Amino acid sequence: MSDTTATFPEGFLWGTATAAYQIEGAAQEDGRTPSIWDTFSHTPGKTAGGDTGDVAVDHYHRRTEDVRLMAGLGVKAYRFSVSWPRVQPTGRGPAVQRGLDFYRGLADELLEAGIKPVLTLYHWDLPQELETAGGWPERDTAHRFADYARLVGDALGDRVELWTTLNEPWCSAFLGYAAGVHAPGRTDPAAALRAAHHLNLAHGLAVDALRAELPARAQISVSLNPAVVRPRTDSEADRDAARRIDALATRIFTGPMLDGAYPPDLLDDTARLTDWSFVRDGDVALIRRPLDSIGLNYYTPTVVSATDGDAPPERADGHGGGASPWPAADHVAFHQPPGERTAMGWTVDPTGLTDLLLRFSADAPDLPLYITENGAAYDDKPEPDGSVHDPDRIAYLHGHIGAVHRAMREGADVRGYFLWSLLDNFEWAYGYAKRFGAVHVDYTTQARTPKSSANWYADLIRTGALPAPGL
Repeated sequence: MSDTTATFPEGFLWGTATAAYQIEGAAQEDGRTPSIWDTFSHTPGKTAGGDTGDVAVDHYHRRTEDVRLMAGLGVKAYRFSVSWPRVQPTGRGPAVQRGLDFYRGLADELLEAGIKPVLTLYHWDLPQELETAGGWPERDTAHRFADYARLVGDALGDRVELWTTLNEPWCSAFLGYAAGVHAPGRTDPAAALRAAHHLNLAHGLAVDALRAELPARAQISVSLNPAVVRPRTDSEADRDAARRIDALATRIFTGPMLDGAYPPDLLDDTARLTDWSFVRDGDVALIRRPLDSIGLNYYTPTVVSATDGDAPPERADGHGGGASPWPAADHVAFHQPPGERTAMGWTVDPTGLTDLLLRFSADAPDLPLYITENGAAYDDKPEPDGSVHDPDRIAYLHGHIGAVHRAMREGADVRGYFLWSLLDNFEWAYGYAKRFGAVHVDYTTQARTPKSSANWYADLIRTGALPAPGL
């Protein structure tokens, strides 16, 4: 069977995804206080054009319109995140009911539209007060996260069945605390390693907190962005460079979460930065809590080589800038292989997604997999008649959804796919300069216009069959 006639099984969960700070706006309404991304984006020079998420795409006020958009596309699930400072403004104490009411209402509208709500507890918006107290490098933050998880679980457990603790903890730890290109903008490699551990600990503590609040039917997961690391050559040095980055990008999370231990090579690689004494007896057992599935986010592979001198700082997105997000990997160089690229400069390579799914299928054979993010930014512009055509995105999605199907044919237990993103939105340090949405947003009027990729995706959902390229 060719990928042009690939048919997905009945019940495969076709969805789309967003994150609270990227879409909600209403930054100071109904008791919400600043997150680290409010502080970071309001710091001059941190985001393109000085853009902030103060208004974003005004989802807080346009929630009903956005649910109607999803219903019109026929999506079966919507993955959204809860804004921690909207629910618990200081990161401590009782919940603000007005904040919880927004998410209760969103879940109700989704269910009424026949769309399954999929809730992510943390998509990078740590309450600023917790960062002021030390942030993720401090152990207490993990316990505060568990309390927050308990509050949200109690409020929404009767409506939401699919739960995610963390989204891309690698970005939170290493882009936020080592490279400084994401909030909170710190450049301390040792602090980044502590942050990674405390994010792991927060995940495990939150799983237990949710289990105590949620009905038995609820399913709990985590969304990781493992690097698909490829050595530039087959030399021993390049293969060791790939091993080093794999440890920092992927196994630093999957080791304790799935295997019950941090990888020995990771500990050896980073020994000159830390003795890992912040890992206390019993921590790994707390982190390794039973999960119901794993979410995987994929955009592009990572190609590395060894270098004799210090490699230039390289951001995870391949653009460079800022300090290195890779502690103790000074002699690793990053490369962009030739070929088609997205507007982010990322190489288009669906084979990495097949490889990723097959790796996790082998490493965690008892856990179903979901693609919780996959998509591409392109320079989408409306035509004179107002329509928005994005054939490059359609080609990207066709290739990557075909890659999911190939992995399933080879035995990977993949249960769903979430397109990133529903709407054009605030793209973190890139501000509003990069558009990932299947729905175009005019940032001046907030008008929403489904792009041709949205209609393509709607046809795929309706038929369950991957159409021929170009259709």
